[in-house]
Amino acid sequence: MMAKKVGITGGIGSGKSTVSKLFEFLGIPVYYADDEAKKLMVEDQDLIQELKATFGQETYKDGMLNRAFLANLVFKNEKLLQKLNSIVHPALGKHYEKWHAQQKNTPYTIKEAAILFEMGAADHMDKVITVFAPVEMRINRVIKRDKVTKESVLDRIARQMPDDEKVEKADFVIMNDGNQSLIAQIIEIHKELTT
Repeated sequence: MMAKKVGITGGIGSGKSTVSKLFEFLGIPVYYADDEAKKLMVEDQDLIQELKATFGQETYKDGMLNRAFLANLVFKNEKLLQKLNSIVHPALGKHYEKWHAQQKNTPYTIKEAAILFEMGAADHMDKVITVFAPVEMRINRVIKRDKVTKESVLDRIARQMPDDEKVEKADFVIMNDGNQSLIAQIIEIHKELTT
């Protein structure tokens, strides 16, 4: 029997990576979409050619992805950001499908992705978990983690789908507000996904 596909998403700083790591402790394979996308952008030759053709040769310097150049281009321009996503996400989707097919002897796998709903990847999942945390808590976590300003965090939050929408679209919601046990919530979901 094929393993179920479960997506985990949540706004920036919600704790989706922490939650995913806890699922890994239960022996569930996790695909970290953002990390894999970064790898593909430096390893997948077709993708590299397409990015160069679209954004210019400066996209790569000495065979390395010029992240600062690309970030500068896309973060101020919604159209270019959408263009970048429309190039990277199909390649990522194929890579994920191949990875998922290789996972044996597991009831389900997890795809952890910040923009699971936004890019339509949620439509290809059997179930979706949204990790929810209060916005102030998220802002503080990201400031501490990324050493950035509150303004830049708010800017990133503004570009993501609103939390209430992600919660509404999810099959499961994990509250990561410091008041409820993450482990208890994860075990509950794990039970449901394995029966």
